[in-house]
Amino acid sequence: MIVIIVALESELSRQPLPDGVQLIHSGVGKINAALAAHEAIERFRPELVVNYGTAGSLHAGAHGLLAVGRVIQRDMDAEPIAPRGVTPCGTLPSEIFAEEPGVCCATGDSFVRAPDDWLLAQNVDVVDMELFAIAEVCRRRGIPWRGYKFVTDGADENAGEDWAARVSHGEPLFLEALRRRLALLGHHG
Repeated sequence: MIVIIVALESELSRQPLPDGVQLIHSGVGKINAALAAHEAIERFRPELVVNYGTAGSLHAGAHGLLAVGRVIQRDMDAEPIAPRGVTPCGTLPSEIFAEEPGVCCATGDSFVRAPDDWLLAQNVDVVDMELFAIAEVCRRRGIPWRGYKFVTDGADENAGEDWAARVSHGEPLFLEALRRRLALLGHHG
């Protein structure tokens, strides 16, 4: 069983998916994403959790559908107790790696309308609002995860309008990537 977690139906509509694939719409943000990932793992016991969603790009080289290899938290800022991106007084990692290479995604509960120096210093390619939470739940439960992000905007002053205009454009690209992933895993459907 593969579980796909997507924040919004406008990103990936409810539709017939191959056998062995379950689609969950989590809602926006890290809390909704963490709850959805936890509930999905409890209910379905998947062999893989895939997060698909939209993202803002921090440079011209990040466009189209991108596989994520590393995810960080961009809005954890407890300075001076801990450096930005590090959750203080706990064991939460500052970055989580997928089993395969890919771009760097920075997750936070805000819509990015301008890149900041910290994001650029971390070599972030795209920004989203769910993946870190999903990856952390998977890491804690020992479930492999994969993230795919479709770039809708340039994380700039036009980000909101660009996102609204392009939110559904990545669906066919993701569905093709899903078909390829299923073939690699030996799933047919």
